[in-house]
Amino acid sequence: MRLLHTSDWHLGRSFHGAGLLDAQRGFIDELVRTVTERRIDVVLIAGDVYDRALPGVDVVALFDDALVRLRNAGAQVVVSSGNHDSATRLGFGGRLFAEAGLHLRTRLDEAATPAVFERDGHSVAVYALPYLEPRMVAERLGVAAPGHAPVVEAALALVREDLAERRAASAVPVAAVVLAHVFAAGGKASTSERELGVGGLDVVPVSHFAGFDYVALGHLHGHQELAEHVRYSGSPLPYSFSEAGHSKGAVLVELSADGLRHVERIEWPAPKRLAVLRGELDALLGDSALAWAEQAWCQVTLTDSERPGQAMERLRRRFPDTLVLAFEPEGRAEGAPKTYGDRLREAEDPLGVCEGFVEHVRERRTSDAESRLLRDVLGAAAAAEVSA
Repeated sequence: MRLLHTSDWHLGRSFHGAGLLDAQRGFIDELVRTVTERRIDVVLIAGDVYDRALPGVDVVALFDDALVRLRNAGAQVVVSSGNHDSATRLGFGGRLFAEAGLHLRTRLDEAATPAVFERDGHSVAVYALPYLEPRMVAERLGVAAPGHAPVVEAALALVREDLAERRAASAVPVAAVVLAHVFAAGGKASTSERELGVGGLDVVPVSHFAGFDYVALGHLHGHQELAEHVRYSGSPLPYSFSEAGHSKGAVLVELSADGLRHVERIEWPAPKRLAVLRGELDALLGDSALAWAEQAWCQVTLTDSERPGQAMERLRRRFPDTLVLAFEPEGRAEGAPKTYGDRLREAEDPLGVCEGFVEHVRERRTSDAESRLLRDVLGAAAAAEVSA
């Protein structure tokens, strides 16, 4: 049996203000193409279908279209809710939709009720754990210790109990697949994920997933292999510049009567490249090796000793999709602006204080014209105060 592990679709998300709905339609095209060409039996979505609890109408329509296309391509679909999803809204109609091949798992009491698929003399039980917020489920699971690890361990104990009963009663081998939306120990985060907890209380040991044939993880946006049978598929699109080096796609999993047979990384082309550029403004604008970045989304860090004027405007003439601009001076030239504290200590008159503030905020010295303007404004204020 062939399963395709995906997660973290984040439908409706933007990228530093740039809309991604067209790009998300594109990855769904790739997903459907993969399902068709590789004859996928079941598509797994390990949480964060949507980017927010109340997705827009067009976003819901996109997910609806994706589900119809996947079913028409011959695959059934198992979906669990993530920390970005509204579990109640995503899980609406779940019992009815199961009859049509869409298996939704968004509630704790569904975690130990698998979607079961039969093929070639064996069956596969897919247990989909929704995102488990410890404060909401700890009491129901009988857990006293804080954090995600104890509640996930308790939920998996219920899964193991059900699995043991099924295997004992089954006339054919039963492979077990678990979906979980967690921060597993050893996983590498990117800046586009929302933290699940603080102080390490969100980290779940990989050892909690021992004994299952495959564990399809969601939450972290980079593809990662924590064990042969425990993996993150990663998000299908990059959602931060920290993912500039990622390849995006899904994980193809083959199961047989003997358990896990084959795992393969499936890569999908990126709709737009990400460029993380650093250097002085004039050097970046004149570097012919950066021609590829002219068609990319760009994050630029300027290292000029003094903040250049109209930096964003000048960058966008060459790199029109510059979305993020930062300044990290790597050296100050002789005569460069002093710190605001230095200027305040040295200022002998109100004009010096004002010039120091402008230079501190803008990281560039005031021009002669700007100094004259400040002098005129201060003079007018002083005259008004006297006349009052």
